[in-house]
Amino acid sequence: MPITTRAAVVESGGAPFTLADVQLDEPGPHEAVVRMVATGLCHTDLGVASGGLPFPLPGVLGHEGAGVVEAVGSAVTGVEPGDHVVLSFTSCGECGNCNGGHPAYCATWLPLNLIGGRRADGSSTISRDGEALGGHFFGQSSFAERALVDERSLVKVDPDVPLESIAPLGCGVQTGVGAVWNVLKPVTGSTIVVLGAGAVGLSAVMAAALTPATTIIAVDRVSERLSLARELGATHTINAGEADLVETLAAITGGQGADGVVETTGNVTVLRQGVDALGARGTLVVVGAPPFGSEVALDVNGLLGGKRIVGLTLGDAETQSFIPALVDLVKAGRLPLDRLISTYPFADIDQAVRDMGAGKAIKPVLTF
Repeated sequence: MPITTRAAVVESGGAPFTLADVQLDEPGPHEAVVRMVATGLCHTDLGVASGGLPFPLPGVLGHEGAGVVEAVGSAVTGVEPGDHVVLSFTSCGECGNCNGGHPAYCATWLPLNLIGGRRADGSSTISRDGEALGGHFFGQSSFAERALVDERSLVKVDPDVPLESIAPLGCGVQTGVGAVWNVLKPVTGSTIVVLGAGAVGLSAVMAAALTPATTIIAVDRVSERLSLARELGATHTINAGEADLVETLAAITGGQGADGVVETTGNVTVLRQGVDALGARGTLVVVGAPPFGSEVALDVNGLLGGKRIVGLTLGDAETQSFIPALVDLVKAGRLPLDRLISTYPFADIDQAVRDMGAGKAIKPVLTF
């Protein structure tokens, strides 16, 4: 039987989130019903809600869910009712990148997660009054009291860790951490620069602090976030509104430049500055996503010193091993996500959106 649940529906691009009763389809063989306990709010949710991506609306978003499994499909083997789970992206599990341990680069990633709004077979997971809604967002659509979740989005986690403290692991945190651990892989004495001190950037700072990097530089325009970055492991901070980024980085590094840069702002001018700030054989990881079609001009001769520019999706993480490891670090106090999180009742989702847009909340988490 279909399940009726309360969800935050976006009716059209630019419209607010509206709470409404919706119906979840019966779980398929590789799906589970999850009672949501907490869900992080991410800039990707806001970008889709604004109409910036071709996701079918009206629809239900949400892709940083955490909850308790209530029912599983006939072919689900990794979890069972009662298990605590963090929800992340889904993937086909069959293409070369999935089989090679890189499911974030699944051949069908875009339609399965970001723009399709349906299962791979084209069927709908959510409806309202008999009309299909856009759903299956990152295989979960977790802005709802219950979610119908793709099996490959489910990650079983330690039940002793409060779910509201680890919901952001599904997207933003694993993206920032993965940029450092899976791409930059700092060696002893490395210099790491993080451009932007939002949730992704501060996650990168915390990740860098758990590596042999000895110089960790956070860059932002908000002094409060720079102070927090210091508390989370940054050895230096730069207020980009008060100092020239490239010149200041050159002074900090003795003219050697950065070994690694994580660009989280989505600003192409900042990206160019980050490339210019790289030292020989340095790597810049592009995490922030500007509008489709955005281009950046680069000094080609400046790249010949072995500089690399690498695009990144979701930390290039294999979620079944990566997320439980992050949960262990949260539990041990070594990844203090609580410093980033502000909690809001689910009914206050629009207030959370406003606070995030105004910079009052780094990582809003909705609780049920």
